[in-house]
Amino acid sequence: MEDLRYPIGIFVKPEHITDEQIQAWISEIEVLPSKLRQAVTELTDEQLNTPYRPDGWTVRQVVHHIADSHMNCVIRFKLALTEELPTIKAYEEKEWALLGDSIHTPIEVSLELITALHEKWVILLKSMSAANFERAFIHPKSGETKLATALGMYRWHGNHHLAHIKGLIERMGWN
Repeated sequence: MEDLRYPIGIFVKPEHITDEQIQAWISEIEVLPSKLRQAVTELTDEQLNTPYRPDGWTVRQVVHHIADSHMNCVIRFKLALTEELPTIKAYEEKEWALLGDSIHTPIEVSLELITALHEKWVILLKSMSAANFERAFIHPKSGETKLATALGMYRWHGNHHLAHIKGLIERMGWN
């Protein structure tokens, strides 16, 4: 079950984050929308409504979750860039995944949102200086997080959920 839950492993914060690592992570953020779209475009409604693991979210919920999560991330980046060590708002992602927009909305809505959001986000990321990546926010549960670390976490997050979807497709023989 652990492989199904964490198919690429859990996020491990590097001790030191280099400029090269930041650039590589930005590139991964940049290509996630096209990789996600490629993975889900041919899936039927029945397949989209299939959980990626027992007691897990459906593919549809995962796609909508990525949009919700990454919207929150961009807002967190902007808060940290414009305020001194802001405390950000946490949200109940499991509850959000049960809301009507995560259950009933066609995935194309979130695919378009993720595409536009990531395009805007990458422009922001590429405009940031090394000092900007040292800025931070405070998460009510996990404490202070530097933007360089947050970038790595959200790069992992997108790839983590993409691996959930691709793993299900492979296990079910849908490819």
